[in-house]
Amino acid sequence: VQLQAFGGGLVQPGGSLRLSCAASESIFSFAAMGWYRQAPGKQRELVARIISSGGITNYADSVKGRFTISRDNAKNTVYLQMNSLKSEDTAVYYCSADRSLISRYWGQGTQVTVSS
Repeated sequence: VQLQAFGGGLVQPGGSLRLSCAASESIFSFAAMGWYRQAPGKQRELVARIISSGGITNYADSVKGRFTISRDNAKNTVYLQMNSLKSEDTAVYYCSADRSLISRYWGQGTQVTVSS
């Protein structure tokens, strides 16, 4: 399984970015897909997650109302739309794909830097 994440970059506070994660197979072959992030000196944390069956989403409290996870089934791609970005959103963002509760794949990280 390959997960290719891209879309990171440098953005000013209050700006927006959209991250994309393209999977090498149907995203419905996974129980869930998500985005995690890891800031320097901190543990990796869940940002947003979407369940394949039903499309249920959940978000970290820190991003609720600002970030939106979505998917394009035909393109086997999951997106993370990030609005109203803050400096504390600066991190390396990783996409993930869960085959099961004990089987998770990771994509390469993409750096998001929020700075003026």
